[in-house]
Amino acid sequence: MARRARVDRGRPAAASGAPASPYIRRRLPNFDFLDEEGLRRIEAQVDWIFEDVGIAFRGDPEALQLWREAGATVEDDMVRGAADWIRDLCAKAPRQFTQLARNPERSVEIGGDNQVYAAVYGPPFVRDLEGGRRYGDIESFRNLVKLIYMHPNLHHGSFVVCEPCDVPVSKRHLDMLHAHMTLSDKPHFGAITEKSRAQDSVDMAEIVFGRETMDEQCVILGNVNTNSPLLVDKVVTESIRAYCGRGQGIAAAPFILSGAMGPVSTAASVAQALAEAMMVCAFAQLVRPGAPFILGNFLTSMSLKSGAPTFGMPEAVMSHYAIGQLVRRVGLPLRCGGSLTASKIEDAQAAYESADSMHSTALAGANFVLQAAGWLEGGLCTGFEKLIMDADRLGGYQKLLAEGFDTGDEALARDAYGEVGPGGHFLGCGHTMRNYRTAFYEAALSDSENIESWTEAGSTDMRRRAHARWTGMLEEYTPPPMDEAVREELDAFVAKRKEELPDAWY
Repeated sequence: MARRARVDRGRPAAASGAPASPYIRRRLPNFDFLDEEGLRRIEAQVDWIFEDVGIAFRGDPEALQLWREAGATVEDDMVRGAADWIRDLCAKAPRQFTQLARNPERSVEIGGDNQVYAAVYGPPFVRDLEGGRRYGDIESFRNLVKLIYMHPNLHHGSFVVCEPCDVPVSKRHLDMLHAHMTLSDKPHFGAITEKSRAQDSVDMAEIVFGRETMDEQCVILGNVNTNSPLLVDKVVTESIRAYCGRGQGIAAAPFILSGAMGPVSTAASVAQALAEAMMVCAFAQLVRPGAPFILGNFLTSMSLKSGAPTFGMPEAVMSHYAIGQLVRRVGLPLRCGGSLTASKIEDAQAAYESADSMHSTALAGANFVLQAAGWLEGGLCTGFEKLIMDADRLGGYQKLLAEGFDTGDEALARDAYGEVGPGGHFLGCGHTMRNYRTAFYEAALSDSENIESWTEAGSTDMRRRAHARWTGMLEEYTPPPMDEAVREELDAFVAKRKEELPDAWY
């Protein structure tokens, strides 16, 4: 049935318990790492993959037929095409687009000079100081959605913030979507693991936003990975048909460990990642010209002794910088990086690796940062304390990227020198008093007091402070308002689909 347009305007963010959290509009220039010769050599490698090597599209005959009808060379499941043609197809995708949130004040602009931070995606395990490491469950999932909604430095809800392993695989996407749509009013992804789950995601989004709104705007995205090296499976192509076919968006990222799913050299792996993602973008444009697309790159090094992935290493940092330059030349929004670490807990290793990974992500010009907060164990575990610690640090990027270095008259503070003579101090002068509230970014979880004050307060480390922060946030949580008729229709849809689906645990 036709549904009316209905975007829940809701109450002001502060009244609903979640501070306003706009995406970052950056002013800081991007860091250009490669020279023109290096860029051209990688682009030539990408074109060689398009034309001579090809990308396999496997398990989906309809996808191969669409390629054939469009004029690609298809041999078995290998697809090749002229490089200029593939690039022309990619150019049909918008350089920048809006993902509309249920609360329009939380809608995000993806692309251009904007940077959007999304939480962790995909871990089967969760961890916190009191509960330890355990399989994710629906209670943990809902609590994570609430925390992401409440935190002002996270702009996007992600989707699989942990796997709720106590819910059947065949039905858990319904509970996850329901949680994102009712416990938060920030934008989020939908399910992609099976064609009907992708369709359920699109159908639930239509209930929330209304048919007319969905006809005109992107309200939900799918997030897919290629099966590197050089393979796009039916999970990707069927998801694209479900999302892009309905005018919604898709993010596609090759997940390449150099030395395993790509050559051991960073340059070759970057070229492979770009070629795979661009072929997915081209396919999305065959499905629906102008469909929103985020080109992703998830490339890191690995231990050649054990095969374990490593994060925050110089090779991954360089790949962020390189892919940023290359994707800007293609003209697509970029996803890369995040607060990535192989560490098992929130220790010094986690801090160093996450900081190196996230800082290079920011300077590289990533428009959409999935895994910006909460990632542990190479992506196997979501840490509650890690989520809050990472998000706390993300606030500093607003200052670094968006506010920049002020050189105006007030910033140069000439009047302060007239008030404070040689050998004096500026602590109580007029300029300080005018600006002390906004002069410096203060990380909420950092303790900068002297040791006596720290000891008197209980000698707590950052993990313990983060634990106190997130448990306190959950006590204060208030759900965002939602139109009762929409909520009832959404509840009915989920209940009906659960009745239709058998329990399946794989």
